[in-house]
Amino acid sequence: MLERLYRTIAARAGTIGSDGESYTRRLLADRNLRLKKLGEECAELLTACADGNRERAVAEGADLVYHALVALRAVGASLEDVCEELARREKP
Repeated sequence: MLERLYRTIAARAGTIGSDGESYTRRLLADRNLRLKKLGEECAELLTACADGNRERAVAEGADLVYHALVALRAVGASLEDVCEELARREKP
């Protein structure tokens, strides 16, 4: 699923939506918007977890994963890079 999401982000990065521009493309083009949204999603997930609200935490977690993948793409990193880093950290 994460790989499919990352491929979708990559595809939308170069596409124009019906409103003139895709949300993903707007995020990639605007550093401040991208970082603001990433921070907002972190805070919303933290709040949902602190409140013990499982349903909201799951939704906010999904939003955070999306925004994190967009942020990674913006700096030239990929989901594969993250997976390689996690594998490197894995203890035998």
